[in-house]
Amino acid sequence: MFIIGHFVKAVAVVIEMLLNIYMLILVARAILSWVNPDPYNPIVLFIHNVTEPLLYRIRKAVPVVFSGIDFSVIIVLVAIAFLSNFLVGSLYGIAAMFM
Repeated sequence: MFIIGHFVKAVAVVIEMLLNIYMLILVARAILSWVNPDPYNPIVLFIHNVTEPLLYRIRKAVPVVFSGIDFSVIIVLVAIAFLSNFLVGSLYGIAAMFM
């Protein structure tokens, strides 16, 4: 049964890493919005292409723009924090039961 525990723990670690990487990309997107980067830069294009689908859905569902400030990034960061604590924490707990 410990194999199941190690598998669940490995899944939790991978999910946690992916959430942390996406959070860093979102922070980079927020910082890039403060400056005027070259829109054809490959890094800027990558950051935009990775974050825009989710941010677009959030903007469409919850139009939270006050005086030109877009709060969709903050909503996604809060959702990532929730998933990191709830989902990953639950997976760690499940893994501990099988070890």
